[in-house]
Amino acid sequence: MSVEEKGMQMLKEFREFAMKGNVVDLAVGVIIGAAFGAIVNSLVGDVIMPMIGAVTGGLDFSNYFTPLSKAVTAGNLADAKKQGAVLAWGSFLTLTINFIIVAFVLFLVIRAMNKLKRKEEAAPAAPPKPSAEVELLTEIRDLLKKS
Repeated sequence: MSVEEKGMQMLKEFREFAMKGNVVDLAVGVIIGAAFGAIVNSLVGDVIMPMIGAVTGGLDFSNYFTPLSKAVTAGNLADAKKQGAVLAWGSFLTLTINFIIVAFVLFLVIRAMNKLKRKEEAAPAAPPKPSAEVELLTEIRDLLKKS
């Protein structure tokens, strides 16, 4: 088998692998997940955190830090990181709040999906129509009862 034939065989195998349902479903899930993450990040950064800032008097956690060296004298986190080691606990707190919000939104979405699934399962399915043999036997039974 030549190198070109091996390459063609490998390309064929890869195409078969990539077109399997699970791989395509996973790719769609990753893309939708990334888009959903961007929406939630915007919700947190553009809607929820400004409301928290308004309630707390303009408090912005992301710029809070504790210097770990005496060389750090800056007033904001970006400059402080350039000067030396800092404990950026405000960024950690902001990311923790983001995580809690994302987890809560996912909980609500999954809860709604489960509720819809339960409604579908709760709807009674129509009983299957009896076969022709069963119908014939039922008619025979009914006729024998009458006589």
